[in-house]
Order: sequence, then C-alpha cells, then structure tokens
Amino acid sequence: MTMPQEQHLQRMNEKYVAASLAGDVDWYRMHLADEFVCIESDASLLDKNAFLRLTARGCSDLEEYRLVEVDVRFYGDVALVRALGSWTKKTGARGISRYIDVYVRDGDEWKVVSAQITRADAGADHESN
Repeated sequence: MTMPQEQHLQRMNEKYVAASLAGDVDWYRMHLADEFVCIESDASLLDKNAFLRLTARGCSDLEEYRLVEVDVRFYGDVALVRALGSWTKKTGARGISRYIDVYVRDGDEWKVVSAQITRADAGADHESN
C-alpha cells in the first residue's frame, strides 16, 4: 500500500530540514528540481547549484530546528508546504521561522522547485495576522 501523498510530503519536509542541519548535499541533489530557487531570509536568491555549494560548505548556523506546525496543500500536481519552526543557533540564540516550499509532481516523484524562508530572533517584536 502506498503512503498517502500528504504524509509523504510531511516526511519529505522533515528530511529537507534534517538535510539542512546535516549538510546532506546528496539528499538535495535527488529531491530538488533542476530549476529550484531558494529565497533566503536576507532576500538573496540561490539557484540549485548555489544552494548545493552552500550546503556542501556546511554553512548552517543552526544547532537545532524543531517543526511546530506544518500545513500541506495540494493544487493538482503542485503542493505547498507551509511551516512554522523554532530554531537554536550554534551560538545559543533562539528564534522562529516560517517557510513555504513548493513541490511539483514529476511522474511518481515530488521535486522541490522553490523555497522561501523568513527568520526572526526570539527577542524581535512580532504581530500575528
């Protein structure tokens, strides 16, 4: 029996986060579409090759990332994964982030085509909308 698509994307999302913390370039190489782009919190734009190079250098400043909420929505062969997480930097600083990843079905597989993340330090003033 195959895993329901929502559960499959939830697991892919968890593995995406784990790959970030571990610097797992191979996981990303397999699951990012060739046209993948990432919009970072500082507004920089990374294509797949730049994202892989950054991952290979082990540039994550995070010690831990814990998913708090994950929402998966399907629109035909496109899925949006919207999530809220809490993080701790290697320096001990804490904060939250919200991100949205866009997945596209490619045959029997899902590939990430876009990722956008917004991070805020725990001490920042936040308003919920």
